[in-house]
Amino acid sequence: MDENLSPAFRAPPLACDAHFHVFGPIEKYPARDPNVRYRMPLAPLADYLALAGKLGFERFVFVQPSAYLRDNGCMLEAMQEMGARCRGIVDVEENAPDAELARLNAAGVRGVRINVSPIHPPEASLAQSLLARVQRLEARCAEIGWHLDFLLPGWLTTEMLPVLAKLKVDYTLAHMGMYLAKDGPQQPGFQKLLDLLKNGSGRCWIKFTGSYRISQAPGFADIQPLASALLEAAPERIIWGSDYPHLSFADKVGSIELYNLLSLWAPDAALRKKILTDNPAKLFGF
Repeated sequence: MDENLSPAFRAPPLACDAHFHVFGPIEKYPARDPNVRYRMPLAPLADYLALAGKLGFERFVFVQPSAYLRDNGCMLEAMQEMGARCRGIVDVEENAPDAELARLNAAGVRGVRINVSPIHPPEASLAQSLLARVQRLEARCAEIGWHLDFLLPGWLTTEMLPVLAKLKVDYTLAHMGMYLAKDGPQQPGFQKLLDLLKNGSGRCWIKFTGSYRISQAPGFADIQPLASALLEAAPERIIWGSDYPHLSFADKVGSIELYNLLSLWAPDAALRKKILTDNPAKLFGF
């Protein structure tokens, strides 16, 4: 989509793309979700690394795509090829054997994904139905030194905030919590998130990812007020990810365009270094 764009700035040394996906050949790695909501792409590691090299990234965090459900094979194969420069976020059963978690930890995994479709409509019982899995995974992650990685629609993020505030492990919220940019930083749920970031336990981390999922404005201009508010609240707990290969949005947006937004949200090079290098190094243990 943006092969001819130039990066607005060179990533600082040891910069980390903290959220992206790889997809292998469909005959080897078919979709495991029969209701997958996007067309399965071919997005091999080599293609991603060509992009990452253009931007200057040196560290990488793979995130398990929802289409593969709990078959982490494609991602783990790519992680093995990458070695110590990468970490991974998997999807696993909450009662997976200790030996399996130890195997994944040795491979570089550092977190477990709890994934609800970003377009899931409000549902009264959904937050309650997640509690058992969240609490069990919290205990498992505490034992092994992992964190929880949440992708939730904005309404569900708000409903889950009281639960998240009590977690005893670090946790990340993808796509800025999935609060729609058109509603601005004054929307009640986003204000509650800001309060948690400022006054909570310090375990909440925000991913600057998936801008196209929350924006309706040309050039994603409506996101800047949200990004600025998050950076003011907790600059030491913001990380950035390309969300490559953008799946059903791939014909509308590209990774370089999204990367260039960070120069607008964080014009200060020292702040960008914090977001791209220092913060992910702390969270993922680089």
